[in-house]
Order: sequence, then structure tokens, then C-alpha cells
Amino acid sequence: MSEEIKNIEPRELWTNFYELTQQPRPSKKERNAALFVKAFGEKLGLETIMDDAGNVIIRKPATPGFENRKTIILQGHIDMVPQANSGSSFNFETDPIDAYVDGEWVTARDTTLGADNGIGVAAAMAVLQSDKLKHGPLEVLVTVDEETGMTGAFELKPDVLKGDILINLDTEDENEISVGCAGGVDVNAVWEYQDDESPAGDVAYNIEITGLHGGHSGLDIHLGRGNACKLMGRLLKKAIQQYGVRLASINCGNMRNAIPREGFATICVRSENEAAFEAFVVETEAIWKNELGRTEESLSLKVSKTSMPKVLIPEMVQDDVVNAVCAARNGVMRMSDAMPGVVETSSNLSIVRSSKGRIDIQCLTRSFVDTARDGIASSLESCFELAGAKVTIEGAYPGWKPNPDSEILKVMHSTFENVHGKKAGEVAMHAGLECGILGATYPNWDMVSVGPTIKNPHSPSEKVHIESVGRFWNFLIKVLENVPQK
Repeated sequence: MSEEIKNIEPRELWTNFYELTQQPRPSKKERNAALFVKAFGEKLGLETIMDDAGNVIIRKPATPGFENRKTIILQGHIDMVPQANSGSSFNFETDPIDAYVDGEWVTARDTTLGADNGIGVAAAMAVLQSDKLKHGPLEVLVTVDEETGMTGAFELKPDVLKGDILINLDTEDENEISVGCAGGVDVNAVWEYQDDESPAGDVAYNIEITGLHGGHSGLDIHLGRGNACKLMGRLLKKAIQQYGVRLASINCGNMRNAIPREGFATICVRSENEAAFEAFVVETEAIWKNELGRTEESLSLKVSKTSMPKVLIPEMVQDDVVNAVCAARNGVMRMSDAMPGVVETSSNLSIVRSSKGRIDIQCLTRSFVDTARDGIASSLESCFELAGAKVTIEGAYPGWKPNPDSEILKVMHSTFENVHGKKAGEVAMHAGLECGILGATYPNWDMVSVGPTIKNPHSPSEKVHIESVGRFWNFLIKVLENVPQK
């Protein structure tokens, strides 16, 4: 049962996390969870504000003797990525997450856990409620809609916060201190059409691509995992060429910042080709397993007969979309020269979906270099426009440039070594932390990002390491004790 989580040490942190799992909070539907955090601050008698965007700001005075320290802002986002395994009836807008202890980890049944970034928010809440910690003046900033647009960070007004140092709590390796992150931009393509009537004499099939790991489209993009959109495009292109397949519907991926784990399509084929088509699918599954077997050991490609759809996507549109999906750049584009081993630029073909006379494709391009980010976005724009789509490029957000002279970074390193007896790694993340956006609004802030170990964020395999949360907590409270003076 989920409530066993409340017995894990540190109990204040884990109890807060449990309570957050009970608050439905998918991106853009997280307001009630934000109101829960607001009520939490008010119940503690602390100055609490909810701004026009829905962000929550809570202030806590310094403990006696620490009034002359710089003001720290602890920051995390309240929303979570809503991913569930196929066949699950889970409703992220109404249902609490079914989290449980699985050995050394806390995970969830059939869905994302929301440790990204619920653990960070829970830690900030625990700092607010504790009367035993030593710290200077504190502000807690809980932002909304980080996962689908970073709306809360973008809409945060200047001069609302008074702090000097931002500690973002959204990093996912306890042994690393993040000092920079990539920026990103969305590329969206749309085809609109009038349906064709289904021909007589065809046989209809449902195609299912399942069992892929998926994962975070920034943090996991270098792992070479299968992309359900790309695989479906590859399958359909060959099926169209060899068997004259017609496409009725397609639905691959469901989050712009997640590597698509599953893909579904309904097609029809001439009855004289059905045996050959079924054999082709079996052969294709074997080919993919040979190519991806060590990375995607649970990959599954299945077809099943279904009732004939009433309408089909027009053949020209079908061919244009399939060719565009096959041609669109995806994966790692370039590794960094300045940061060996770090992805500099990437693109994730996130979603391909048909509905009521239109097909939508969404891609998220990331880079530490804004011009490189925009260059990949432009190449995708060209690819989709050549295939007849209307394309928009939107939602660009800046990266966060590392500051080697950061005062709080020096404190972090010395404290980490004192607490853990080893040196912390220092990384710039190929993911879209809010620090770049917040730093543009508050350019005076000194910023770092830390967190416990979380595996497989943005997928139903998400899990957080229990002991790492305890170590992260001990590290965080020691950092608060050692914040520089004003």
C-alpha cells in the first residue's frame, strides 16, 4: 500500500511526497495540487502567495543567528508527466498515484511516479515545516506546467522573489551537481484532409508497437532507445510499398518531452495480400529485435484483425506523413566539444497522431547552443513543409550557462565532500531545467541544481532510490547551514 511510504526516513519528506502522490497533477491540470501546497504554507503560518500563473511562493524567516545569510530560494515544479502502460484505465486527472516500496526503490503501478519533481517539492516542504534546521532567510518557489511548456517559469514576474541564490531540486543523480542545462524549442506540423471512403474487399488490422523503454527525451536520448513513431513510420512505408496498405488512423507517443514508448495504427490491405502482410510483420519484429534487442528487450510488434474502418486517410496525405516521419531527424545530433561525453544537440520525434481530418506531429529539439537548436528546428520545418504540412516553431526557451565562479557551487562541493567523503560530479544537463528561464528574469541569481537518484523519469518505469533521498536530504540541510553571508 502507498501509505508505507510515510514510514521511510526522513519521515517529513516522505510523508509530504506521499501526500503529493494523492493530488492529481498532470501538466496543465495541477492547480489543485498547487492549492494544496499553498494551504500547506498557510497552515504553517508562513507568508504564502499564489501568483497569476499559479506558482506558489512561501517565505520562512531565518533561524536565530542566521539572519545575515544570503536568502536561498528552494525551487521545484508541481506538475508531473502522465504516462501509463497500455491497457491501464488510470485517469491522471482524478486518480491518486499508486506508489509503493519495491526493495531499494519507490515506484508506481503501471504509471509514472511523479518523483520528477515531487521529491524536490516534498523536500522543500519538509524544510519549511521543520523547527530543527539551521538556515538563513528562505523562499520556496513551486512552479506549474514545467513539463509541457515551462509556463510557470516563463510567467514568473520580476521583483516577486527577494532571494540571492536559487537551489533547483530537479536533478536526478545524487552524486551530481548540475550547473547548466540545454534550451529547447517545439516544432509542430499539421496536415488537414477530407477522409476517403474505405474500399470493398479489404481486410483491416490493428498494429501495436509496445514494450519500449521510452524515457526522458533529454536525459535518455543518448541511450539509443527505440522510438515508436520512427518504427511505425518505417513499418508503414515498407507495407505501403510492398502490399499497398492504406492507413486509417495512427497514434504514436503522447508527451512532447518523452521518447515515445508505444505506437498504434489501423490499416487495411487487400484480402489477397493478408497472409503476406502478416508474415511481413513477423519478419519485421525479428529484424527490430535483432537491431534493438539489447536495448529494448521487451519490444513487441503485433497485428490483429479488426472491423473495417468506415474511412481512410487520403493516399497522398498518408504517403506524405509516412515519408516525413521516416525523414525527420531524431536522436543525438551532436556531442559537445566543451563538455566531453555530454549531448549538445538532439531532437525527439515525440508524437504522431490522427484525429478528425488532421494529423499532428510534434518534435522537441534541444541544445546548449541556441543557434544549433534553431538550426535543427529549421531542418525539421523544411522536412515537414516539403511533405505538405503547415509548420509552427514555438515555445523556445533558453539554456542555462554554467558559472565557474558560483559562490553556492563552491559551498555545494565542499559540503558534499564533508557529508559523503567523496567529490561530487559537476554536470550540465541535456534537459530543460527551469533555471535558464528563471535566470533570464532574475539575472542576479547564483544557481545550482541537485536531487536524489531517479531512474526512468517520464515513463511508467520511473523510480526513486530510497537511500539516495536520505543522503540528499542530509546534504541539503548541511548546505543550508553553510550558505554565505550577505
